[in-house]
Amino acid sequence: MAVSLKKGQRVDLTKNDPGLSKLMIGLGWDPVKKSGGGGLLGGIFGGGGSPNIDCDASVLMLDENGKITDKKDIIYFSNLRSKCGAVRHSGDNLTGDGDGDDEQVFVELGSVSPRISKLVFVVNIYACEKRKQDFGMIQNAFIRAVDMNKGNEILKYNLTENYSGSTTLIVGELYRHGGEWKFAAVGEGTRDTSISSIVKKYM
Repeated sequence: MAVSLKKGQRVDLTKNDPGLSKLMIGLGWDPVKKSGGGGLLGGIFGGGGSPNIDCDASVLMLDENGKITDKKDIIYFSNLRSKCGAVRHSGDNLTGDGDGDDEQVFVELGSVSPRISKLVFVVNIYACEKRKQDFGMIQNAFIRAVDMNKGNEILKYNLTENYSGSTTLIVGELYRHGGEWKFAAVGEGTRDTSISSIVKKYM
């Protein structure tokens, strides 16, 4: 049965399950549905030609000092596979419509380069400034992990806070600790407006 996490919680992965080797990290979100056809949300999500909210999931691969040392360690829609081949991104979803995962990242734990100690899962809103969009316009955001060998969901973290004003979410972290892999539910909102501005914090 999947562990349901709250913000700030951490969970052992490989210590509890030494056979765990391949993970699918699913990230999902939905645009807030307009109510009554009027008001601000009606204008954003109505049929008036307003753009969809395009959220992009990325993975930042950090060394033991918490730094990005190679731009190929940024896994996103323009770089879908890590240099070591252990982290693979499913590609961009432009709308967030529909049930289930909007974007997926596949991780082979045993193949992650030994110089990498942490994978940070980030979601940001594409062209958020131009489109005047933030995460107050998004609901039902979550991150979950599936054991690919067994096919079962092992953890899920629903981001239930109000992230109005935030344009980037640091959703969760997969990290090494004492030779094992753990997961932390982060759920931190920032005002970074692009993947490049997020990455600068880790350079």
